[in-house]
Amino acid sequence: MQSIRIGRHLIGEEQPCFIIAEAGVNHNGDIDTAKNLVSAARDCGASCVKFQTFKAEQLLISNAPKAEYQLKVTDPGETQFEMLKKLELKEDDYEKLISHCEKEGILFLATPYNVEDVDFLDELGVHAFKLSSIHAVEPWFAQYVAKKQKPIILATGMATLSEIDETVRAVREIGHEDLILLQCTTNYPSRIEDANVLAMRTLAESFGTLVGYSDHTQDDVACILAIALGAKIIEKHFTLNKSMPGPDQSTSADPREFQRLVVNIQSAEKGLGSKIKEPCDVEIINSLGMRRSIVAKCDIKVGQVISMDHLTFKRPANGIKPSRLGDVVGRVAKLSISANHAISWSDFD
Repeated sequence: MQSIRIGRHLIGEEQPCFIIAEAGVNHNGDIDTAKNLVSAARDCGASCVKFQTFKAEQLLISNAPKAEYQLKVTDPGETQFEMLKKLELKEDDYEKLISHCEKEGILFLATPYNVEDVDFLDELGVHAFKLSSIHAVEPWFAQYVAKKQKPIILATGMATLSEIDETVRAVREIGHEDLILLQCTTNYPSRIEDANVLAMRTLAESFGTLVGYSDHTQDDVACILAIALGAKIIEKHFTLNKSMPGPDQSTSADPREFQRLVVNIQSAEKGLGSKIKEPCDVEIINSLGMRRSIVAKCDIKVGQVISMDHLTFKRPANGIKPSRLGDVVGRVAKLSISANHAISWSDFD
């Protein structure tokens, strides 16, 4: 499975996890807040900060109802169109954001929602496209994005394997292979019992792509499970303050929580180690005191044939290894061996 380069980051089996701070619309349409999100994400150790690029007029009809989770955390008398209109960034904000990301040393990404957004971001020189779960069932749109010849990270919430298959085929139909699939549960917040992290492995096995996990749960458990199962990307919503107004703020990780997630991901990766089963350096040192040697259980006289009744195993491991027991039993003692003596080859004929 090949590695995929996004900006200065290499994403692959032997690479560290690519961690996306999903700032989304948590800037509330304010460029200064967006810049603060960039800086905070960098400080937390994120690889990337991601926004959402859309115009409300192109995204939904004016009377589209809000999602159930949006009704719980925003004004129910406000339409989804009115809500999203306030969450747009201006076109000239994006150059400022990209410049600020470059200054802070963190990768900029954005999710486009229409072809105009794709063209706009492509002209800005984005290194990759992150597509949302709604695009997992839009083969034509995914193929349009693939024609830009940049890596695609595709979330798969709400989608079945057959729906994803159709979209993956559309992307590959034009020879595009730089595709990473994310397991995702589209609910905010999402219950841990709905995370279905094992499905990430099914994506990898079914499509032969790198995989990751886009998380909407309220702790780090699902993300750490995903790391253990081979996730090379972790994405989580990110906010400056959960109490800020907006549809995603309360279910996003604040800087303290996100930094904890980054630390836990890095610790989990260290814990994975390699597939080679061998003792580490400290185990080799510890083995002398922890392992055992073949020891005389009782006094053994000169000329006695050594039997199992004469022997036991005791620490430390500075004598004959227990695995050589068969080579000791049946030998003849050439000198007296006292009880608790670590048997050595010089004790025999």
